[in-house]
Amino acid sequence: MSTFVLTLADVLTGSGLASVDGPLTDWFIHHRTGTATFVLAGFAFVFGPAALPVITLVAVVAWALVTRRLWRPILLAGAMITGVVLTEVIAHVEGRSRPPAEFMMLGADATSSFPSGHVVGASNFLLIGAYLVFSRSSRRTALIAAFGAAAAGIIVEAASRIYLGYHWFTDTVASASLSVVLLAVVILLDVSRGGRPGPEHTE
Repeated sequence: MSTFVLTLADVLTGSGLASVDGPLTDWFIHHRTGTATFVLAGFAFVFGPAALPVITLVAVVAWALVTRRLWRPILLAGAMITGVVLTEVIAHVEGRSRPPAEFMMLGADATSSFPSGHVVGASNFLLIGAYLVFSRSSRRTALIAAFGAAAAGIIVEAASRIYLGYHWFTDTVASASLSVVLLAVVILLDVSRGGRPGPEHTE
């Protein structure tokens, strides 16, 4: 939470971490290539408002049907919905302007920039999904690898939002930190219910 608050303070004052927003955006714009655009646009679609809700719904329903357990699928769905609500509320209150429309590669977007809904969605799905899938495994290396893969995915998605011209760097930092807070809440709920390493108990 402290990272989110500090990032927000930098955004409001235009200092600290926010001082790199412009230069970093310029760097990405001047290093655009056809291949990078194709790949990062794909990431933007997968973690965007059209595809990610469908992916999440399919994953949650399939998970519940295959395992015949509801707790972890419900936690994932709840975290995803909470992330959307928090993003919308914060964006409405903050009302930060996005980068100039001429930087945007997939059409103009005049909605608020802070935080990034794409990055919040990607972070929640990847981070919280990694925890819920692997936290009860007896192999700690599996959980570490899952978190590593999740972090890599989040970095790529965050880079795509800056590269494609829709967000500032601090938008993505705040988004990822918000997801870490939600991950902590999920872990607390899971542990308080008796979640622990090893095979999952019957729901």
